[in-house]
Amino acid sequence: MPYIHPHELVERALELSRADGCVVIADEESTANLRWAGNALTTNGVTRGRRLTVIATVAGAEGTASGVVAREAVTLDEVESLVRAAEAAARDAGPAEDAQPLVETRPSSPDFTAPPAETSIEVFAEFAPALGEAFARARRDGQLLYGFARHELTSSYLGTSTGLRLRHDQPTGTVELNAKTGDLSGSAWAGAATQDFTDVDVAALHAEVTKRLAWGAKKIDLPAGRYETLLPPTAVADLMVYLSWSSGGRDATEGRTVFSKPNGETRIGERLSPLPLTLRSDPAQPGLEAAPFVLTRASGEDSSAFDNGLPLTATDWIKDGELANLLTTRHSSGLTGLPLTPPIDNLVLTVDDQAGAPTLDEMIARTERGLLLTCLWYIREVDPATLLLTGLTRDGVYLVENGEVVGQVNNFRFNESPVDLLNRITEVGKTEPCLPREWGDWFTRTQMPPVRVADFNMSSVSQAS
Repeated sequence: MPYIHPHELVERALELSRADGCVVIADEESTANLRWAGNALTTNGVTRGRRLTVIATVAGAEGTASGVVAREAVTLDEVESLVRAAEAAARDAGPAEDAQPLVETRPSSPDFTAPPAETSIEVFAEFAPALGEAFARARRDGQLLYGFARHELTSSYLGTSTGLRLRHDQPTGTVELNAKTGDLSGSAWAGAATQDFTDVDVAALHAEVTKRLAWGAKKIDLPAGRYETLLPPTAVADLMVYLSWSSGGRDATEGRTVFSKPNGETRIGERLSPLPLTLRSDPAQPGLEAAPFVLTRASGEDSSAFDNGLPLTATDWIKDGELANLLTTRHSSGLTGLPLTPPIDNLVLTVDDQAGAPTLDEMIARTERGLLLTCLWYIREVDPATLLLTGLTRDGVYLVENGEVVGQVNNFRFNESPVDLLNRITEVGKTEPCLPREWGDWFTRTQMPPVRVADFNMSSVSQAS
């Protein structure tokens, strides 16, 4: 069977459409991965996949309905059945609440008809030898290394009945390294996000987990309570990602979130932090490049299939400590009167004076007494009205006294709201690329600083390890 290019599937589906409107997205994905355990590679491989999504819209007396159907590994002969299924789903559905006219024609992507980008095992050409050197060091030092590296490259082709022909190639790479003592009594974790693995410093990751294992040689029991706490970038990322996911404009105006005020008002314009913190997204952010247009395969609380193809630009969510924007679609923007600010697939937290911002090591050196976290996990929402979250610490919580880490303490369950934390941050470090530990399977493109938080609430001691 001859190879069919993704753009040909898009054009065929649009040609076959009998609906009033049609949106087609072809995703071509290739993935390369390595896994290791006990200082040795265990598996490696490359996979490829194709998915075609058809969104049909049908106008009716009561409004426009939509139907969405997606299938894997679609051939040219199977496109018609997919289109008809989407049209049938639209006819059977009631009017779509978020219905809007499909986005009108804009300049097409110049590479729309080019073959999809692909990854291969060669993406690890520099990473794999460095990993082998880390295995040798670990064996020498009585450590055991576990972890995985994954690189995914997805080419997405978006076509619509209004004439849009847009394409985006999205690389996504992650590496997680877990080091354990020979008797498995100690554990430390480090991770990184990358576009192509050329910027992953395996030796630095290994040195970091080795340092933390050494810190863990001395065990200290501490009770639950409120502690001055240093959060590394990965922990800050997990909290800010959840804050972003919870910042829907419609939910806020309807009084359901931490960003709500009485009488349908929101907290936009309100100061959330005394420090000049800025939380923003930008599809052109260096190292975190993301789709520069809306690319969504279904409607949700803060996304709309009708918005596919809308251009995305840099957006401040928090500006100099003040809430600046909330997530909206064209539909929710019209309902709430808020500016149109769709979600963007990256997130950056920073302060303006990066030249003077300290590193995490420098922040440790000027800590009189406090805790240093490694990462957070098993994060769950307790109260949407305050965005109170609960979760556990993992892979190392350390006690800092007089500028030095003096030992590892027990794990804790924490109860904190990231919005409340913004108001209690007393120091912000240098922003750097990082990988969220909890949400890294869903959101990888982040740059965050380490922060110092007063009175972080360690609500109970945890036996988790």
